Amino acid sequence: MAGRLPLPPGTMGEVSVKQVGKSWSGRAWYRREDGTYADVRRRGRTKELARQAVRDAVKDLVPASDSTDLTATSLFADAAQAWIDEFRKDAENGTYSLTSLDTYENVYENHVKPSLGELRLYEVKTPVVNKLCQAKLKNNSLTLAKLVKAVISNVMIFAIQAGAVETNPTKGIAALSERRAKIKRKKPRALTKDELSDLLKILDQDEKAKKRDLPDLVRFFIATGERAGEALGAHWEDFDPESKKLRMSGNLIRARGKGALRNDGKTDGSARDIALPDWAVNMLQERAEQLGEVDPGKPIFVNTKGGYLNASNVYNRTWAPFRSRAGYEWVTFHTLRKTVATLLDEAGLTARQVADLLGHSRVSMTQDVYFGRGQQSRASAEALAFVVPIEGPGKVGN
Repeated sequence: MAGRLPLPPGTMGEVSVKQVGKSWSGRAWYRREDGTYADVRRRGRTKELARQAVRDAVKDLVPASDSTDLTATSLFADAAQAWIDEFRKDAENGTYSLTSLDTYENVYENHVKPSLGELRLYEVKTPVVNKLCQAKLKNNSLTLAKLVKAVISNVMIFAIQAGAVETNPTKGIAALSERRAKIKRKKPRALTKDELSDLLKILDQDEKAKKRDLPDLVRFFIATGERAGEALGAHWEDFDPESKKLRMSGNLIRARGKGALRNDGKTDGSARDIALPDWAVNMLQERAEQLGEVDPGKPIFVNTKGGYLNASNVYNRTWAPFRSRAGYEWVTFHTLRKTVATLLDEAGLTARQVADLLGHSRVSMTQDVYFGRGQQSRASAEALAFVVPIEGPGKVGN
């Protein structure tokens, strides 16, 4: 080895082969982690078999790591799976959310693995990553492009920590910006007061919607401004009729292989008290009376088995057909949340008050400095007082 540049620890030099009689002999130097060298020689019937025999022999010399056996020649797919396995352990321990785990797994399987899975770690370079991210930006969306970048970055950081590579190729990719995206984000649209009143009127007259318990659920969305997962995850114990408020204490998610689960919420501002309009308090009290004795630990809105409603099923099987019948095809559950924010803004509430109601952790640095957090106010409930609940028996669907 004299006169040659030393191999990095844990790596193998080039495999040389020569014919010996009717077989071939392969040879390569492998530098151990302690800096010493091993002269690895193996034979095979052909050149390639001899080379492969040397490579296989070197694998036996590589010491097992406590967490991973990754090297620069490991497949990106192997590194990604090792990272996902670690992320899953952290998610199950509560360090990360199971929703994030599902998101990263889906992005990896559908958008990253097909392009990078069979590459060696040392082959995952900035131009390769940039090409993939820009393609997702052009053909899909900015959000997906950023998720793809995040997954690749996390995998490569994991590989760096394992000593397999030294640099993260995502650091040098071109900026991902909305102007480069093929699909532009549509500006969120909110219902006006008249449109909301009209929508609720149609909702109260729609027999299919009433059978599916939609009138109460939609009004619950409006009264609380909650995200779909928060509203469907609300329990009876969260409702305080005397104080006229609802405690938002959990967010309903669906984790792969685990079904519906309730976590602590999306952000630091998720756990919050929400002042309810009088009509919403009455609606929930009447709902409880119709149900008879309610279990405090059970959801306010349940499926036919008494468990959590599936947000996708509610949206696709109940809400989407109704909004088509009603002529409000553009209205989503998020539209209702946007509508609440708009109505509260028009009523004169500060941005900080609206953010607190909706569970946003930040508005801006200036607003965080000049407006207090967690203020007890009835202003939001009063701004929604014009919404009239459905009247008559039989409101709670089957």
